[in-house]
Amino acid sequence: MRSVPAGARGYVLCAALGAAVCVAPAFAPGTAWNAVALLALLYAAGERAVSRGGRAVPAYQPVLLAGVFLLPPAAAALVAVPGALLGHVERHPRWLRRIWRAAHLALAAWAAGQAHAALGGPAATAAPGFPYVLAPAAAAVLCFAAVLTVLDGGILVTAERVPPRRAWRGLLPGTLAPAAVHGLAGLMMAVLWSSPYGPPAALLVLLPMGVSCWVFGQYHRERAAHRATIRALVQAVDIKDRYTRGHSERVGRASVMIARELGMDDDRVELLRFAGILHDVGKLGVPTRLLRKEGPLTPQERRVLELHPEYGHEMVRGIGFLGQARAAILHHHERIDGSGYPYGLKGRQIPQCARVVAVADAFDAMTSTRSYRRARPVAAAVAELRRCAGTQFDPAMVGALARALDRCGWDPEVTAGGNVTAAPGATPPDGTAPGPTPTGRAAPGPAVPGPATPRGGPDGRGADGHGPDSQGADGRGPGPSGGAVPGASAARGPAGR
Repeated sequence: MRSVPAGARGYVLCAALGAAVCVAPAFAPGTAWNAVALLALLYAAGERAVSRGGRAVPAYQPVLLAGVFLLPPAAAALVAVPGALLGHVERHPRWLRRIWRAAHLALAAWAAGQAHAALGGPAATAAPGFPYVLAPAAAAVLCFAAVLTVLDGGILVTAERVPPRRAWRGLLPGTLAPAAVHGLAGLMMAVLWSSPYGPPAALLVLLPMGVSCWVFGQYHRERAAHRATIRALVQAVDIKDRYTRGHSERVGRASVMIARELGMDDDRVELLRFAGILHDVGKLGVPTRLLRKEGPLTPQERRVLELHPEYGHEMVRGIGFLGQARAAILHHHERIDGSGYPYGLKGRQIPQCARVVAVADAFDAMTSTRSYRRARPVAAAVAELRRCAGTQFDPAMVGALARALDRCGWDPEVTAGGNVTAAPGATPPDGTAPGPTPTGRAAPGPAVPGPATPRGGPDGRGADGHGPDSQGADGRGPGPSGGAVPGASAARGPAGR
């Protein structure tokens, strides 16, 4: 339960109470329980078959909307409840997620039923005459989508702490489009049900619905395969470089925070999550002895290490679903002033996704415990990012991360710094609860290399937390002038890169 804020639990409880009030009239005498039971059974069977990843795929909404067109509002709301409560849920707390799913579908179906009844929909459906039957059905579908949008935006505000000004952005079109398509199928099912052919004829609509479910299932299996591919790559990096274990996931979370603060759409947020998680995958091409070497690296070894963005880009170039995430993997060590690598891009020549990941990478490097120092507090890390904004980092990305941290906090389990405080009840923007790494603590992350700033950070180090500007690419070796980096010695152990 700790991953669900108290406000979100209260919001779900209110939705459940509202749904109970809406459904209660269905238990009065006169309800057509045969129709309710058959529709509820069809919806439950479909929901159980196509649920993936802890949420229902809306492939069986035609059954809900057929109930809206055929039944009184209270009975129509009841159709969704058994299937929603029995649907497959992977993420905890399962019971809370099931209650939320049942409540918000029941409320949407009840509101749609009220709109349908107010426009004379039941009479038009019982004696269909085109196009008169379309107007009440269209109003019901619009109401159904609108209520889902309002409720979903509320859960984003309370559970994921998305700012209210952005919580509902883009939700209605994404909900209305499938609801309109499913509404046509539901209307066809309701008209056939009310015809002399009866319910058996209405069941013929299940054939295209089954095809729809299969398509949705294929889509979610493909997404599961994508996630498995990413997990395998990240695990390979973690095994090879034990000092950066957990760093990739934290950079992915920070990248999502920045993307959402900038108002990016869901597809781009997901892309940046992939980019953050996979930004160091090129380390698989770097000799393990360099990643685990004690003490400073030689200039030749640093040059080998600086090849890891290009290695990573080559490794993922054939993975089509990563899209522009490949550019972030290649360019996340470029710097705004052009002194980064591998190509020395500057300013807006650097892809936006790479500028996001660069800030997320540096933030985690500074707030992660290393073998030679404890994690910096979040405030100190943000101050260092601001100091380096305009030279090493994009100021817009730094500002977005700072605002997101002020609102959401940064969980100490993510940073592994016992002196870091997080906002009460704060959860990552992706809604998942951060957990410890396999070693029981958050592992150190890689440095953000490159010279640029005129002085060290709050502790005499650069924005990557490893040394002043004259440092080498990994923050451990001699800088361009050939001098040793203060505080860098073999005694302190392998540094993150």
